[in-house]
Amino acid sequence: MSTTIFTAKEFNPEKQRRRRQRVALVVSILIVVGGLFYMFRFWPYEHRVDRFLTAVENRDYQHAYAIWQNDSQWQQHPERYKKYPFSDFYNDWGPSGEWGIIKEHKIDGAASPKTGGTGVIVQVTVNQRVEKLRLWVERQDKTITWSPY
Repeated sequence: MSTTIFTAKEFNPEKQRRRRQRVALVVSILIVVGGLFYMFRFWPYEHRVDRFLTAVENRDYQHAYAIWQNDSQWQQHPERYKKYPFSDFYNDWGPSGEWGIIKEHKIDGAASPKTGGTGVIVQVTVNQRVEKLRLWVERQDKTITWSPY
């Protein structure tokens, strides 16, 4: 038997109000979660650079090199890193490097290059210098290198 306006259930405005509230709550939660995800999408890369520079500040260059190469066991197989050996790393990041002795740093932010790319650029203020340090964190293997941009 089909339903007509004469046999339909009585309209319950309270039930409709609760349904609208639930839909609005779900939509609001999705918007907040999406916004948080968007705001913190580069946090893992910024955190990695922060850990790296903290190790450099503490003059723990071997640990910093391990973060740079994303290999805590790099000393077991240094032949893998012939393109950028520890000695070159120390020359770049040690006391006589381009940035000198790093005493403080502040992560300014991160971005993906508009031309695509497979990594994230993290910009850092080092020792309150006007010139910014830009490092590239590869998305896939989390290695750090100099930014090509």
